[in-house]
Amino acid sequence: MTKANKIFIYYKKVKNLSEMDLPSHRRSQKRQRILEEVKNTKIHPTAMWVYQRVRKDFPRLSLGTVYRNLNFLCEQGLIQKLLLDFPSDHFDGDTSLHHHFICKVCGKVFDLDLKTKENLSKKAEKKTDFSIENYRIYFYGLCDRCKKRR
Repeated sequence: MTKANKIFIYYKKVKNLSEMDLPSHRRSQKRQRILEEVKNTKIHPTAMWVYQRVRKDFPRLSLGTVYRNLNFLCEQGLIQKLLLDFPSDHFDGDTSLHHHFICKVCGKVFDLDLKTKENLSKKAEKKTDFSIENYRIYFYGLCDRCKKRR
């Protein structure tokens, strides 16, 4: 099995590091704590946000370690990095297919679970000769709070 196939399998089945077939040095307490922090929030945190919380348990933790672990967790399919027009990366513990709304004023990111009659990738494949593996949709505008302020 190729590395790409293994990552795809992890993306679909794995919920935490202990379930992964990784060398023991890859299942560190810090990495598990970082994963839990991202999985247990809906705010789509930045690395700094995660760092500030995990550092309470690991005072010698560096921001660089958090970034490396977040990127590793993304590569393994346990979390996802959002491709936003922000200076800082945002992460999402929900790896299921869902969309996002980004407020142009406050910058908050919200999950949108929009059920479509037909899977959008299947629809696109029918219209083209492409083999679509994944897609992301981002909606931009004003959230309720910012809309009320205007």
